[in-house]
Amino acid sequence: KLLVEIKKAGLGADCVSGGEIQAAINAGFAPSKIAFAGVGKADWEINLALDYDIFCFNVESIPELKVINELAGAKNKTARVALRINPDIDAHTHHKITTGLNENKFGINMEDMDKVAEMLPSLKNINVSGVHFHVGSQITDLTVFQDLCVRLREIQQFFLNKNIPLQHINVGGGLGVNYEHPNHFPMSEFEAYFKIFKQHVQLEPGQTLHFELGRSVVAQCGSLISRVLYVKEGVQKNFAILDAGFTDLVRPAMYGAYHRIENLTSELPEEEYDVVGPICESTDVFAKNYYINKPKRGDIFAIRTAGAYGEIMASKYNLRKLPKGYTSEEID
Repeated sequence: KLLVEIKKAGLGADCVSGGEIQAAINAGFAPSKIAFAGVGKADWEINLALDYDIFCFNVESIPELKVINELAGAKNKTARVALRINPDIDAHTHHKITTGLNENKFGINMEDMDKVAEMLPSLKNINVSGVHFHVGSQITDLTVFQDLCVRLREIQQFFLNKNIPLQHINVGGGLGVNYEHPNHFPMSEFEAYFKIFKQHVQLEPGQTLHFELGRSVVAQCGSLISRVLYVKEGVQKNFAILDAGFTDLVRPAMYGAYHRIENLTSELPEEEYDVVGPICESTDVFAKNYYINKPKRGDIFAIRTAGAYGEIMASKYNLRKLPKGYTSEEID
């Protein structure tokens, strides 16, 4: 249902698996508005994308470029690709969601660009239509995007010098959201973000500029709602034990990520608790030493800003049921 709404808004789909491509098609996205990224595209996924004639593959390595050329040739097709360039830019974000440094697995390194340019004429079933970047996620230091614009100018000039025309430039996403104060800052800094690219990107005639704004669009739109099972008084601290765990929202356990937590059913004074789940792992913790309105069994907690990397990353670990998702219309 969310995909249908996003499609109605006129946005495209940035997919990283064959399953996501199929979901986008099923939701009504035109293949011409679907891009396929990811460092490990399986043959069946590439063939699926070729059969649907999607907008482009965001290619992340020389071996991948060769495989796409081979599979496209077997179908007597030409694959449109954008070369994902690793610009070696520090995103100033959590190290687990930094994607634009040479040490990361993503993209073609700047040092390999000459090699790629030299081999392109031999790839008869490849049409390079653009370049793609993605330096990281949850970026709140907007100067990172200024640095990207500087590197982009260098790369544009490289392709001009090689007489390789680029139809589109995809600068990726990464714009962060405010996890600490979702009520006061429900929107990301879209105006400042787009202003940077308007001021610093010079497109060639006929070129289009693309963005991949995922988290910043949907993160504040979702909350994980959970019920307090037990309030446990420990020797050194107290625990609010919820019926939700990292099987429902893994970001705190995986990244040490912060989410604002609200007790929707208590107006008692705030006290300090570790807010934890029921999973048989010590990492099943939503927040430590967290001040929240004094809870009791049955209270309803809202873990905010869970609209991105929330339900979609849920698992059945401990044979738990997957969480159910509801829209505001269904709740009303």
